[in-house]
Amino acid sequence: MNHLLILPILLPMFVGSLLLVSGRWLSEGMQRTLALLATLALLPLALWLVAEAHLGLLQVYALGNWVAPFGIVLVLDRLSALMLLVTALLAVLALGYAVRGDDARGPGFHALFQFQLMGINGAFLTGDLFNLFVFFEILLIASYALLLHGGGAERVRAGLHYVLLNLLGSSLFLIALGPIYGIAGTLNMADLAREVANASYDQAPLLGAAGLLLLLVFGLKAAILPLYFWLPRAYAAATAPVAALFAIMTKVGVYAILRVSTMVFGIEAGLLTELLEPWLWPLSLLTLLLGVIGALAASSLHLLLAYLVIVSVGTLLAGVALGNSQALVATLYYLMHSTWVTAGMFLLADLIARQRGGKGTRLEAGPALLQPQLLGGLFFIGAIGMAGLPPLSGFFAKLLLLDAAAGSREALWLWPVLLLGSLGSLVALSRAGSVLFWRAGRVMMGSAERDHGRLLACAALLALSPLLVVVAQPLSGYLEATAEQLRAVELYQQHILPGGPR
Repeated sequence: MNHLLILPILLPMFVGSLLLVSGRWLSEGMQRTLALLATLALLPLALWLVAEAHLGLLQVYALGNWVAPFGIVLVLDRLSALMLLVTALLAVLALGYAVRGDDARGPGFHALFQFQLMGINGAFLTGDLFNLFVFFEILLIASYALLLHGGGAERVRAGLHYVLLNLLGSSLFLIALGPIYGIAGTLNMADLAREVANASYDQAPLLGAAGLLLLLVFGLKAAILPLYFWLPRAYAAATAPVAALFAIMTKVGVYAILRVSTMVFGIEAGLLTELLEPWLWPLSLLTLLLGVIGALAASSLHLLLAYLVIVSVGTLLAGVALGNSQALVATLYYLMHSTWVTAGMFLLADLIARQRGGKGTRLEAGPALLQPQLLGGLFFIGAIGMAGLPPLSGFFAKLLLLDAAAGSREALWLWPVLLLGSLGSLVALSRAGSVLFWRAGRVMMGSAERDHGRLLACAALLALSPLLVVVAQPLSGYLEATAEQLRAVELYQQHILPGGPR
């Protein structure tokens, strides 16, 4: 076994634990240094794992040397390696922004940040539904505290809704796992795919009900209609680096839906073949539309960006619902784009707020900005990326998605909804930009802040959108191989289960 495979989980776990128990006697500078070094170490590790995964062979790590389906296994494939890289790069830049002072707003920030990374990385690597639940709980518990970091009545209100709904989701997750384990006798996803494919007529309805309950749980994490109402206020209330890190949180829910829909209830699931797709298709389009309506009605830039997160979730799930290889390539490309650009825009919103005093990011006339040209340029790049206009990566991702639906009846729905969603996003962002940059007064706030470190982290995240265009050709090759690998269920069973598929 390759022991480096477990490092994305162990490294943040040990560093987070060290920061938690030694926080009282380690200086603020030492805590920041330790957290930054640990997070930076995840980046070359993720790059190495992507290189390993690109060889095409699955790598399986059996904890305690107990093989599947009885033991706990971690599985590295192209998709999990890609998600680790997306998370590592996001975490480095979000933490680089946080150490400029946001981390000092409350205790325990760096320990919580590491535990959050532990849960996210574990969710991407696990090959077992129960351990997916465990890692969900780790990242959620850390996110509860991170959301409240810095205090304030608005964060407490948003945090209360967030905690209650996710506790409900966790309970439903366990309820769904009960009948699955009772019937199939396993929660290992590769083994479960085999049992679901062989399910009898009397077992299929209960397994199907449990599968739809899992969709409900993952849909709550991903924030799809009608389960997204917790997200706008929570993301708008969080501090900037926390909101940036939360850009990957909805993607964990989308990842879980993609993983279960392709492996457990995929094209070889017997009586339950493609169980989730008929539900995903209408929910994804409605989520996209209502997210745009929320963005158009938003009263602040933070709230606008939170609703655009919902728009991105709807777009991603539309690609998952289409299900063909080209749609999955578009989905994964858009996932990378939307995660990084959204995170960069949350950081940019904070930079703008720091130069507007009490006006914050409310969409109303305010004082002159200290750096109007620079911040306006970054806003222009981010707005083009989020709206999906050329020549940035959002345009190419949506073009790939539209092309994946061409010639099918789904195109009759996807084309108008996606194009109207892009238009609505553009209108909402244009309105926000005109208010923030053109309706500014002549006098600057005396408390306006200029911070080159924060600005660098923000610009780096937004610069990843044009970078995705530059590397589109080799990246597309990797994503095409990822899409094909996801649909090859027997390949997973061959590498994960003793004796392979039966």
